[in-house]
Amino acid sequence: MLLKLRILLFILIGFICTSNAQKSAISDTGLSKIDALLEDAIQQQAFPGAQILVAHEDAIVFHKTYGYHTYDSVQSVGLNDLYDLASVTKILGPLPALMKLVDEGKIDLDVSFSDYWQPWRKYKDKKQITLREILAHQAGLVPYIVFLNRATKNGIPKDRFIKDSQSKNYKKQAYSNQFVKNGFQNKVFRIINRSKVSSNKEYRYSGLSFLLFPKVIENLSGKTYQSYLKENIYDAVKSRTLGFNPNDKQYSNTIVPTELDTFWRKSVVKGYVHDENAALLGGVSGNAGLIGTADDLYKMMALYQNMGKYNGQQILSEAVVKEFTRIQFQRNNNRRGLGFDKPLIGNDTLTLENAYPSPKAAPSSFGHAGFTGTFVWADPKNQLVFIFLSNRVYPDRSHRKLYELNIRTRLHDIFYDELIKAQ
Repeated sequence: MLLKLRILLFILIGFICTSNAQKSAISDTGLSKIDALLEDAIQQQAFPGAQILVAHEDAIVFHKTYGYHTYDSVQSVGLNDLYDLASVTKILGPLPALMKLVDEGKIDLDVSFSDYWQPWRKYKDKKQITLREILAHQAGLVPYIVFLNRATKNGIPKDRFIKDSQSKNYKKQAYSNQFVKNGFQNKVFRIINRSKVSSNKEYRYSGLSFLLFPKVIENLSGKTYQSYLKENIYDAVKSRTLGFNPNDKQYSNTIVPTELDTFWRKSVVKGYVHDENAALLGGVSGNAGLIGTADDLYKMMALYQNMGKYNGQQILSEAVVKEFTRIQFQRNNNRRGLGFDKPLIGNDTLTLENAYPSPKAAPSSFGHAGFTGTFVWADPKNQLVFIFLSNRVYPDRSHRKLYELNIRTRLHDIFYDELIKAQ
């Protein structure tokens, strides 16, 4: 009995010390500002709930949840909840795989992408485009194509493309009772191959190539996109949750719902990817579809912040991480790295209302945002990782208060004030 009491006391003391250590990193004033900002955002329906994880100098100093999964206030947001990461998928899915392939000498950023994606060889406007131009959004590609318009009519699935039961010709699952024709992926590829390219080479964000990257990765590695990622990246950082199609896995984590889709899926989307293009590819894509917890997102951002090293292991070379995370076409007024987003050019001179992200973020910092309300950012100079997760598209994507209230940039700035002292 005495031994049990001693153990309990030891655990309690450890908890108190941990709590005090975290509390000492952020002032009471800072904590009050963070709480007030999140509570106001929820009240104004920027999102029903959110989660913030912040790490400084390789230690998590803040990890807290706010609100609920939906506005009915039934399911509280949990620290281990799984989120649909939307476009954050781009820098945590295909990008580390492409970086690894560069390290392996299987990809050259400055040769024509048509060397790796042969259909582009017959298109005059595409055959000379390099992977560097594509990843920096400097290639002039069309920003987005709504492939759902090809598979449905007025929200009703076209029978030749989508069936309500699985069969040998309709294997890929888009939703609970919707299975996509095996050949639809090739239709997507053909449409992308034939899409127009702007002759005006300037910054133009495009997610189209990220629909092609999984197939390119498979062709170059000889493995499936998912297995190559898992073996070379996710297992190396000891990720427990990063992956696609959570309904296919035995997760004990609770999944946060995204949108109440009244157009196509006619229900609350949960456990299936929110992005329609990724859904029509069976949930496994390079533009969206990745799910994960804040903890596992931190592992990936820490990998990048530490120039490819995690737990003493060099998973990606320092050279490749530096190359991908640096601004590529600044002379073209293009702030982007290779796949990574970067601060606005001259961001440190802007007001908080006009900056992206915090004006205190170093020019060398990088990250990405996601349509569902996700945001990740790493700052190697200041050793600060900021992760914000929400489902701002609930109940529908018309909710834009997250942007209008500038929640993420304001939060980011508070943590700089609290954690980064005089430079």
